[in-house]
Amino acid sequence: MVLQAIERVNRGLGRVAAYCAIVMMLAQVFSVVARYVFSFGIIAVQETVVYGHALIFLLGAAFVLQENAHVRVDVFYEAMGERTRRIVNLIGLLFFVLPVAWVVLWYSYPYVVRSWSTFEGSRQSGGLPAVCLLKSAVWIFGASLILQVVGTGARITKGESWEQER
Repeated sequence: MVLQAIERVNRGLGRVAAYCAIVMMLAQVFSVVARYVFSFGIIAVQETVVYGHALIFLLGAAFVLQENAHVRVDVFYEAMGERTRRIVNLIGLLFFVLPVAWVVLWYSYPYVVRSWSTFEGSRQSGGLPAVCLLKSAVWIFGASLILQVVGTGARITKGESWEQER
């Protein structure tokens, strides 16, 4: 039940990341046309591209982990048996992904709180007034990654293959 909830939330975050890619692409096209055809630049549109790019990675990371679609060097992994793969995956999750996610959460805390305390907006005139929301996505990144490590680790421990379709 809890594992399914974690995966549902991270699947939703993955969808949001996918929509951010579409918004980012449309904003970039608009920005290029406005600048080079009409000689008119809009800072908010340019910042939308940057925010969209950041959100794709921050919101999509746990979903990519859930789907086992992350980058992996398969030189040795392909030759391993199923049990060895499970052990390697658990070691990677527990000793690499989990500590990094915790460090991100820990060190981003003052960064995000300070941003919200001033309702930080863009430093550019005409920019987006939502820097504090973007910085909050760093927390979402860390929390969703930690939850997905727990979910994936539980599945691996129960003997379920990470590679199987769910």
